[in-house]
Amino acid sequence: MTQTAEAPPIGRRASSLGWIGALLRWLLWIVLAVVGLLLLLTAVYAVAHPPSTLMLGRWATLKPVDRRWTPIEAISPRLVNAVILSEDARYCQHGGVDWDALRTVLDDADDAGPSRGASTIPMQTAKNLFLWPSRSYVRKGLELPLALWLDLVWSKRRIMEVYLNIAEWGPGVFGAEAAARSYFNKSASELTAREATLLTKALPNPILRNPGKPGRGLQRLAGRLAGQLGDAEPYVQCVKVARR
Repeated sequence: MTQTAEAPPIGRRASSLGWIGALLRWLLWIVLAVVGLLLLLTAVYAVAHPPSTLMLGRWATLKPVDRRWTPIEAISPRLVNAVILSEDARYCQHGGVDWDALRTVLDDADDAGPSRGASTIPMQTAKNLFLWPSRSYVRKGLELPLALWLDLVWSKRRIMEVYLNIAEWGPGVFGAEAAARSYFNKSASELTAREATLLTKALPNPILRNPGKPGRGLQRLAGRLAGQLGDAEPYVQCVKVARR
């Protein structure tokens, strides 16, 4: 005679379901707390001088941080324009994510995850403010809704201002003002076209690329970008930084 498996006691099943329900409730509370924190930080960072997660990490490990908050009006338009042209030419057109560019990069990505080429300035700003630096599809997936949110609630000008004040330009060097003074011994408002393009082309690899002592590769990239600055006007209308 075939024996059938006995069903677990009702009390044990109820206990298991109760444990799962409690776990789901805790997970829901955690998600709501994280979302609430992000909404609060977004509101605070809209008017404050926010740090990046890299800056927070350096402070936590007692490493030096050089960041001198500078309003976008006091940053050379040459640098603003160069960063837009180089990092995100459709910055003024998209809503935080350049879906066509992202799709192309994802199609060509390796197992390590999508490259910087998929990132818009809002995505990089979201990463710098809220996420970790290493490449992964998980981080990239989190960047997307955060970038869309930032682009919805902040102006393009504010996103650019925050990005230029938290971008890493070398070990412990954050923001345009600190970078200009560290590499060229001048204010970010006084940057020449050559200096602005050197700083811009150092952004993808600020640890290895030194704008103050550029190698031939960095000089070549910067020279090519400098030749494009005269045609930047159609790409930078949303930040409205007058040429000086």
